[in-house]
Amino acid sequence: MPAFSMTTSTEQPLGPVFKRLMRYLLPMKAMFIVAVLALATYGIVDVTFMYFIKPFIDEGFSQPSAVANVAGDILPTSQGFNSNNEMLMKAPFFVVGMFFIRGVANFVSTYCISYMSSQLIMTMRQQVFDHYLNLPVSYIDRENTGNLISRVTFDTEQIARASGSALISMVRDTVTVIGMLGMMFHLSWKLSICILVIGPLIGVVVTVVSRRFRKVSKQIQSAMGGVTAATEQMLKGHKNVLAFGGQSTEKERFSKINNTNRQQNMKLAVAQAISQPVIMIIGSFALAFVLYAASFDSLMHELTAGTFAAVIAAMLAMLQPIKNLSRVNAEFQRGLAACTTVFELLDRAPEADEGKYDIKRAKGHLVFDNVNFRYPEQESLALKGVNFDVQPGKTIALVGRSGSGKSTMASLITRFYSGLEKGDITLDDVSVNDYSLASLRSQIALVSQQVTLFNDTIASNIAYAYPGQVTREQIEEAARLAHAMEFIEELPNGLDTMVGENGVLLSGGQRQRIAIARAMLRNAPVLILDEATSALDTESEKAIQMGLDNLRHNRTSVVIAHRLSTIENADEILVIERGEVIERGTHSSLIEEDGHYAKLYSMQFSA
Repeated sequence: MPAFSMTTSTEQPLGPVFKRLMRYLLPMKAMFIVAVLALATYGIVDVTFMYFIKPFIDEGFSQPSAVANVAGDILPTSQGFNSNNEMLMKAPFFVVGMFFIRGVANFVSTYCISYMSSQLIMTMRQQVFDHYLNLPVSYIDRENTGNLISRVTFDTEQIARASGSALISMVRDTVTVIGMLGMMFHLSWKLSICILVIGPLIGVVVTVVSRRFRKVSKQIQSAMGGVTAATEQMLKGHKNVLAFGGQSTEKERFSKINNTNRQQNMKLAVAQAISQPVIMIIGSFALAFVLYAASFDSLMHELTAGTFAAVIAAMLAMLQPIKNLSRVNAEFQRGLAACTTVFELLDRAPEADEGKYDIKRAKGHLVFDNVNFRYPEQESLALKGVNFDVQPGKTIALVGRSGSGKSTMASLITRFYSGLEKGDITLDDVSVNDYSLASLRSQIALVSQQVTLFNDTIASNIAYAYPGQVTREQIEEAARLAHAMEFIEELPNGLDTMVGENGVLLSGGQRQRIAIARAMLRNAPVLILDEATSALDTESEKAIQMGLDNLRHNRTSVVIAHRLSTIENADEILVIERGEVIERGTHSSLIEEDGHYAKLYSMQFSA
């Protein structure tokens, strides 16, 4: 019988991976036991059916016994005919009964395995999705989005398919093969001895092919991630593709990735297609030897027609289970390869959250104390000796060229990135690292330049993740302060209008106003606006500034802006260049200095 190898292509032991997978079935152990019993019953029925071929033939079709009459004529006895007829009359009932039991066992096992597989998919997908929510931003930034999506969709599906298929073959087909072997040796061990020779040969073939299966399976997973990523990239940039006439470019790009995926699947198909005929050919030698051995005089006197037929039938019946075991080995190895990938992801450390400090509402005193920060795997510092102190209710503005480090500061406040090389960031004189993540981020409302809206109503997007109950009046007030009600009221369903995926049915300025309304509704003591008004027209921008001005008396605001007209009233303006603060002061004082800020201001307004 083929054996499943327990080492990966890199010779990493798969035993722990398999045991870990089995732990997912523990909550369903009753269903698992029922499935195993049903599968075993299925195999036992097949063996029993083959075993009764011998009495059917030997007793049902044997020559009737005979006696001589007074004249010396040989006549068959009625007793002999009765015995034969009785066996043949029982046969139909036996066949129907066996197939009925087989059918019930097949239904029970199929239902149980389908239930366990679907439950496994749901549980594992939920675990992967939940783990994504807890992974650090730095990991998500580095990973291919297509690969991340593939973990949730493709890999978990492969694991479930492998689990179901492997369970069917490992129980039903293994019971069948072992039962057939036992029956054959019971009927005639001399004819069956050849199985001991071909068994190891089949094991060698399966072991070699298994390594190939796992290697190709990992390549297929990577290729599927590429297909997902290319498709997602095209759909997200669909307008740009059409605008620039990039259809042929995208077709060519996807064709290469699609062909790579096809090639990897063909490698797996070739390995599978070769392994099955080889195993069948090896099995045919055993069958040929049995047919040849039956012609030996020493065996012919020992064998009955029923015994010979039963042995041949058992050998033929074993070929399909052996073929199934070799075929399912491909899916089994693909599943274990997917298991390895998924478990590596689940074992990746979540976002560090060692802080214990919790507070209901902070005052909003924000301080950067000589902060040095470097992104992972980057040689140069992203921030160098940054110092500033923002009192509660005050506004600080960060200006500078793209890539100067402004958004990095915002990410450090929210602890999207951690690991300062020097200095500290404090909120109300407590290091942000000492806060629990939930408590820290509940103190901060963030509106970034990349607005994310969900495929839901406008009201639901404004109230997204709002702690506690939110009223319609609160949503409307936030929308009004964000200057969003003027376009919301013109929509057919008002606040109940669906915005489409990522707000595709709205303009850029409308999306940003909804995001600002979401931040206003949150009413956190610290507000971070990262280019929050970049997509707004001048009239809307002024209205939003008025709304923000009304709220700034009770919240600390960090405003990142390229448009300097939006920050003229900031309490302090920092000019950032290559991660360093090169100028600081109010708008009027910086204009008087006639430095970098004054030149930027002059360039924008002259334009």
